[in-house]
Formats: sequence, structure tokens, C-alpha cells
Amino acid sequence: MDVAKDIKVLVIGGSGFIGGAIVRRAIALGWEVDSLGLSIPQRENREKSVNYLKANFTNPNNLKKLANKQYHYIVNTGGYIDHSLFFEGGDKVLDAHFNGLLNIMNFIDKSKLVRFVNIGSSDEYGDISPPQSESARERPISAYSAAKVASAHFLQMLYRTDGFPGVSLRLFLCYGPGQDQRRFLPYLILSCLNDDEIRISPGDQLRDYCFIEDIVDAVFLVFSNKNADGKIFNIASGEPVSIRHVVETIVEIIGTGKPNFGAVPYRKGESMKLYADIESANQILNWAPKIDLSQGLSKTIDFYKKLNNYSKSNSK
Repeated sequence: MDVAKDIKVLVIGGSGFIGGAIVRRAIALGWEVDSLGLSIPQRENREKSVNYLKANFTNPNNLKKLANKQYHYIVNTGGYIDHSLFFEGGDKVLDAHFNGLLNIMNFIDKSKLVRFVNIGSSDEYGDISPPQSESARERPISAYSAAKVASAHFLQMLYRTDGFPGVSLRLFLCYGPGQDQRRFLPYLILSCLNDDEIRISPGDQLRDYCFIEDIVDAVFLVFSNKNADGKIFNIASGEPVSIRHVVETIVEIIGTGKPNFGAVPYRKGESMKLYADIESANQILNWAPKIDLSQGLSKTIDFYKKLNNYSKSNSK
């Protein structure tokens, strides 16, 4: 199969932060790319060679357009992060993530499919003891994390019963240039660039941060690895870092920012220690992160400085 001309990939959620990075890597390889989402991005935000498709995954009728399309690789980055309780809107989150996946399965043409990659979350582990391993019994604490667990187990079942080439990647805290400015790290960076007060918890939570390009590397390694089929992989740095340390590092790099640790309480039920065992990804995928936290934060800060026209004179 000629890599430059004959490979076709579908990225569900291809206009998002993670999906967009996967789309750009596939374009760079010369692959044919379709991006499926709830909406089609504005013209200035589209990649020139990408075919954008609009569909609501929770409505099976919207997905009929996939029935006659053949893909070698499919990546599902669709959905959204929402920790609402089940009786307070969480049922809609379950519908979007798990039932949406079922709907996709019912319409995709599997005749040429080499690999299906589903993006999961470290939230699936809940409060189990770290480092969290793929072999652990998950303890989801929200409809969102329960839907992600159900999706991972569903794909494993399909592999055992039908030989379906499904793989789940459980991402820990993904970050990097281009992330939505409402997410935690962009919020911290922009607050520091503006020298604002940052109201935050005491910051003792241990987290595991993974740079976006390292995550994309893992996705493409899965594409070419048959031994990945039916498995779940943690994709993370494997290094626990406190939120306080991350905040203080950003303040140090930028030179401004006023963190107010303890101004807000910890979230109810919040996991205080969430970091990964990445041995499976090392051994089976031959994957390891290349960008450490200091490098990744510097690259991300530079991006938001340029995006928001911050000059050296804006910071100390």
C-alpha cells in the first residue's frame, strides 16, 4: 500500500485539539483525510486538503453518509469533557460518548479497516492507587468516565468476538499549542501573561501531563501495530507532578502571575494522585514521550504569547 496516495483516514472530532493534531500529521504523510464533527469549521480554520463532514453521532440517521465510505484507519476523538452527575445532565454525556460510538460502529464499512482507535481518559480510573495500570479494575466517578470505560470494554469485546481491530488510548492530561483557552493550562498561562490573580486549590494534587505531539506519535504507532488490537494503553509521561509545581513553573517561565493557592477548595471526590504506568505502551508500541514538561510548557507559552500578541514588554 502506497503511504502517500492510498491510505484514507477518518478523524471523528477532527476539528478539535487532539483530532486536529492527528489530521495535520496525516496530511503531512500525504494521506487522504475526512474529518467528522458536529459542525464544519469556518473557512479560515479548515485544512485545505481535508474533506469535512457534519454529523451528530447520537442521531443514527446523520451517520448514513459513512455507509459507503471505506477507511484504513479511524480515530474517534469525538465528544466533550463534562463531569455532570447522571441525574443532572450526565445521561446526555453517556449518550454522546457511548451510544455515539455504537452508532458509528453500525455504519462504518469494515472491509478495509486496519485499525480503529478510540480516545479514552485517565478519569476512567477514578481514585484507585497510582500508578494507574490498564489491568486495574476501573472506578469511574462520573457519567463521562463511565462512558469511556464502557467504550473501552465494548471494543475489547468486539475484538474477542469478531476480531475487530479496536484499540483504546487512555490519555492523561494532554496539553500543548492550540488547546482551547478555557482549559486549565491555557487559563493559567493567559492569567500569568495578564499578571492576574489565579484563584486555585492548594495544588497538592499529583497529575501526569503529556504533550500533544507525543500523543499523536502514539496514535500513529498504533496504526501500524497489529499487536495493539484489543488492548488499552495509557498514554502519559509516567511522571507525577503537583499542580502547585506546574503553576509555579509557568509563573517562573513567564515572570508574572499571582497564584492564590487555597482560594478554592478541592473538588468533591477529586482524585489526589493520578499518574500512569506506561509500561504497556513502552513494550508493545515502542512508545515513550519525547517532550518533558519544561519543554512542553515553554512551547505552549510561546504559542499563546504569539496568538494573543504578547510582546516582551507585556511581561517582566
